[in-house]
Amino acid sequence: MRSSVRLRILITCGVLVAAGVGGWQLLPSDGERTAPITVGTTDKVTSLDPAGAYDAGSWAMYSNVFQSLLTFKPGFTTPVPDAAESCKFVNTKLTTYQCVVRDDLKFANGRKITGADVQFSFERMLGIKTDVGPQPLFPTLKSVVAEGQKVTFNLSGRDATFPLKLATGAGSIVDRSAYPAKSLRTGTTVDGSGPYVLKEYKPGESARLEPNPNYKGAITKTGRTVVVKYFKESEQLAAAWKAREISVTHRQMPPAFINSLKDASKDGTRITEAASAEIRNLNFNVRPDSVMAKKAIRQAVAAVVDRPAITTETYKGTVEPLYSLIPQGFVGHSTAFYDVTPEPDKAKAARLLRAADVDTPVKFTLGHSKDATYDAEAAQLKKQLEDTGLFEVEVVAVDWQSFQKAYAKGSYDAYTVGWLPDFPDSDSFTAPLVGTDNTLHNAFSNARIDSLIAATQQFSDRSRATNDFRDIQAEVAKEVPLVPLWQKKDYVLSSEDVTGSQFLSDGTGIWRLWELSWI
Repeated sequence: MRSSVRLRILITCGVLVAAGVGGWQLLPSDGERTAPITVGTTDKVTSLDPAGAYDAGSWAMYSNVFQSLLTFKPGFTTPVPDAAESCKFVNTKLTTYQCVVRDDLKFANGRKITGADVQFSFERMLGIKTDVGPQPLFPTLKSVVAEGQKVTFNLSGRDATFPLKLATGAGSIVDRSAYPAKSLRTGTTVDGSGPYVLKEYKPGESARLEPNPNYKGAITKTGRTVVVKYFKESEQLAAAWKAREISVTHRQMPPAFINSLKDASKDGTRITEAASAEIRNLNFNVRPDSVMAKKAIRQAVAAVVDRPAITTETYKGTVEPLYSLIPQGFVGHSTAFYDVTPEPDKAKAARLLRAADVDTPVKFTLGHSKDATYDAEAAQLKKQLEDTGLFEVEVVAVDWQSFQKAYAKGSYDAYTVGWLPDFPDSDSFTAPLVGTDNTLHNAFSNARIDSLIAATQQFSDRSRATNDFRDIQAEVAKEVPLVPLWQKKDYVLSSEDVTGSQFLSDGTGIWRLWELSWI
């Protein structure tokens, strides 16, 4: 990326252990350890088809079993070629982007990858347009044309961020002979060309990934066999870690457990703490049939939310209060919500509701994905709001996939969702979250914000978009389609006999399982 944006990844590695967790046995010196490395996570894979998912768990899988034209190397924010031999804008207008696909690539099934596969992958993703798919990431993509190995992307407007979007899970290349053009592929197999082959997949339980012998691209090593175990809740993940059922964990350990690791003094566990771009927002459904369609109600909720209480009581200091749409470390970060209401203000909320002639208490539903930590967060929000006497909140907790479908249909008045950037740029927090037809499916649309988003996308030097990003956040703080809650640090735990865990995640949305190895 030709800009001054820098995602500052601060890696701190220490050797720590939770009480009651003993040391893992190291490999005897007379042989190489060949057992799979087991990784645990609470992230969910919504779909194995890249056209059908726009969430962290699914994209973590895609970054291992599929290739995109471009990718990110650890710690860098400028994409480099992966399935592409080269990529570039063909003129200074930033409306035509061209890539040449490598001529020596094969899918894991042995079929050669061509430019037609790239065209097919993008056209089917945009055409299928599922409720929880990644098509909102490409509002400027007008057409894709393949001529042999050359692929041309024609954009409806200037978009300096387009190369970064190609490097995401949304840019995954699928085999056009193995995927239906107009519907999602079902089943438990994939046909990709990434550094791993999905050998076995049990939805919601586990995935076995083995190195792909046909892989050629940006990665120089394809790593060890990995088994990913999926856990429904963070407490289950913590229990598996304590029982030594897994050797690496990433997203999401219970906050109290993370703190216990920080305070431990025994050997046996490596913990990597990285500054993260993960945020969490309270989002509002602004459809006409929701009480949150009225701006004054949204503003009143924003006026009484106590972020420090949530970060200290629910998250035990493992997250930091966030008062803006764009988190710290990104161009244009501001404190727009703090500037409007520095402290929780019940009197201000009451004035807003009275001025809009709103009867109290305002009754509304608050949805979230079921998990012990998120249960506590929702309970905290409910208490904060109801203690004012101005609101009556019904909390609804369901499993992740049901939750995604429900908020996309407008089943809740408000709902909490975590967000990881698709790529290391502030645009990843604006267009997908508050642009028209955003990925939150909350029906919010604002012409001024859309205009400002388009303005930010014009600059190759991303620092030139700083004022526009700040203006977007000021407008969001006024219109309140969402309330930022917190920004999170990223924690990766590994046993002492595993190396490479510090490279597993760096805020670019790529899950580098190939970096893991036995010592």
